[in-house]
Amino acid sequence: MKLSSKPRATALALALSGSLALAACGASNETDSGGTGSGSGEGAELSGNLVGAGASSQQSAMEAWQAGFQGEFPDVQFSYDPAGSGAGREQFIDGSADFAGSDAALDEEELTAAEERCAGGEIFELPNYISPIAVVYNLEGVDELNLTPETIAGIFSGAITTWNDPAIAADNPDATLPGTTITPVHRGDDSGTTENFTDYLHQAAGDVWTAEPDGVWPLQGGEAANGTSGVVEVVTSTDGAVTYADASRAGDLGVASVAVGEDFVAPSAEAAAAVVENSPAVEGRGEHDFAIEVNRVTEGSGEYPIVLVSYHIGCIGYDDQETADNVKAFMNYVISEDGQAAAAENAGNAEISDSLREQAQGAVDAITAAG
Repeated sequence: MKLSSKPRATALALALSGSLALAACGASNETDSGGTGSGSGEGAELSGNLVGAGASSQQSAMEAWQAGFQGEFPDVQFSYDPAGSGAGREQFIDGSADFAGSDAALDEEELTAAEERCAGGEIFELPNYISPIAVVYNLEGVDELNLTPETIAGIFSGAITTWNDPAIAADNPDATLPGTTITPVHRGDDSGTTENFTDYLHQAAGDVWTAEPDGVWPLQGGEAANGTSGVVEVVTSTDGAVTYADASRAGDLGVASVAVGEDFVAPSAEAAAAVVENSPAVEGRGEHDFAIEVNRVTEGSGEYPIVLVSYHIGCIGYDDQETADNVKAFMNYVISEDGQAAAAENAGNAEISDSLREQAQGAVDAITAAG
């Protein structure tokens, strides 16, 4: 199968770029105090800087959020560095970024450091971007592909080296598979996408995949590239290559369906949202920390388990009012129906549910200057 949303997403991205240019060039200081999208309800004009950094998987969604936010608040100088989840968490913790985008929740050590960084010692982790991680491949003549967790683990561990391997053939009895050499491509940077993908392999194919989940690729071999765009670029230019990437970035490459119970399920926004709705929260977190333990071994009908739950991580208390106001207004827009719809249109991700929006709103409402 192939994703078909690329033309629509490309067109919208161009439109959003135009919106950003207009917002940046606008000389007016007027803002819509009614808040058509952000729901800030502050009635105040905003200015100054807003700095984010982190997950490259969010990049297309971030374009939409940035355009919508700066359409309301053009005097805020907004920047987001898609340097990867690990880099984003580091920049947030050291204070060089106001918030992080991360495809993995903070670990215990990072959580302690983040609480120390924030005035008042409270942080938020909001699962604002939900999207399937696709197994993306470039194999001439093969437009549809089914893979079990064990087969995926064998491919990325290097145990399965050609596309006509018996394990792949068993998953695809009606396909004509060439003997092309498999080139597995992984992220070379510290990546939340890698952490989610290796977590899936560890849980769903533990007999084959023995490495622990990690944001840094845990095995030798294969090819490495930085960022989502980097791995997709390598696969696009390499016959027989395969990688894992946010499904919205697959373009015209092949996308595998994954075994779930007795079925093979293709990655989709709906299937990703379904598995998240049936996944528990991480225990022992703070009042405004909504990290999720994704159910990777689900057998639920229509659920896709290789899902990326990408968070926005920030402080409940900031040292100054300007930063608090800017973060609060931006997060209000991100979780709003308008913000989620804009991201979904541009990136193809799943919109958060009403229940996730309600819990996130409580955290956003609590953001303040506590310095």
